[in-house]
Amino acid sequence: MAQTQDITAMMKEMMGAFPVDTKAMEDAFKTTATMNEKLSAVALEAAEKSTELSATWTKDTLSKLADMSKAKAEPADYAKAMTDFASGQAEVAAENMAAFAEIAKKVQMDTVELLMAAGKDFSEDATAAMKKATDEMTATAKKATAAAK
Repeated sequence: MAQTQDITAMMKEMMGAFPVDTKAMEDAFKTTATMNEKLSAVALEAAEKSTELSATWTKDTLSKLADMSKAKAEPADYAKAMTDFASGQAEVAAENMAAFAEIAKKVQMDTVELLMAAGKDFSEDATAAMKKATDEMTATAKKATAAAK
């Protein structure tokens, strides 16, 4: 009767020939976690600034609406109040849109900066991991060659 091979032992032996560097995995995880923390900080800062800007804009608008809605002595004063409110709102809207654009621009610049730094870190980590894996595979191949002789 033919002897059946022990698949479990064969798999263990095969996996042992391809060592896994858990430190490299841990370092990659830490690098990713750090980058996510920094990206979250950028997003939260932008959200905070946007919220402050929106709140200020809303308060100013409500204040100007209160002024516009006050009783006037002459009908022409209502038209002037509406015109002043509309032109003031157009000016404030342009200013606030520019402020929102500045917030978005800062987010974009900070994100690109973080991604470039992370790319450099990942590249260095990958290069080190590949060199170590290559060295280990070479050593394993040498051992296997020596054992076969």
